[in-house]
Amino acid sequence: MHESPCTVAADPGRLLAVMIKLVGLTGGIGSGKSTVARMLRERGIPVLDADTIARQVVEPGEPAHSEIAAAWPEVMAADGRIDRKKLGAIVFSDPASQARLQAITHPRIREQVAVQAAALALSGHRLAFLEAALLVETGYYQQLDGLVVVSLDEEAQVERVMARDACSRDSALARIRAQKPLADKIRVADHVIDNGGSVEATRARIAHILQAIETPSEESHAELGEPTRS
Repeated sequence: MHESPCTVAADPGRLLAVMIKLVGLTGGIGSGKSTVARMLRERGIPVLDADTIARQVVEPGEPAHSEIAAAWPEVMAADGRIDRKKLGAIVFSDPASQARLQAITHPRIREQVAVQAAALALSGHRLAFLEAALLVETGYYQQLDGLVVVSLDEEAQVERVMARDACSRDSALARIRAQKPLADKIRVADHVIDNGGSVEATRARIAHILQAIETPSEESHAELGEPTRS
């Protein structure tokens, strides 16, 4: 992998090109993406959170907010904000609505990712991660400088989701299986973290992956047993 230019509007009429390596971080529900993101931050590596950015782009006054209000007026709360639970219930059960929502929000999310990555580069960072659930489903991982997938066997995923969200086993399974299978994500990954072991094992795996990212070569991938894209 190599550093790619991230070009964003710095101010009206002016474009600023900056260099930063932005690596995707994804996985399945309950696989431990957030745990890995926290460990990366502890090492001083910035992690952009797509969920946080997704909330920002639908705040009142943002273009996406108006478009969502026009498409689904029933999800608007009394204070003018979007009721995310109501909206989620609609798009979860209707692929057409899901596609429509993604068409509204994803371009704005990607724009903000570029803006925030540029800001990190200007502050001296040369490596950052983007934590997002749908990097593979949307194909966005192909625009990044690498992809790390956090994996976990399905039974462990179910147990974690049940404990975290206080939901039934059937509900946890439905949410897990509504996403693209982890095996499909692993197939296109540059690096995989099996998060089913100890915390120490996960930290060690992260250290190995960072070494491979910072000094990329076919030899380092082979030594670490990493998948590589053809």
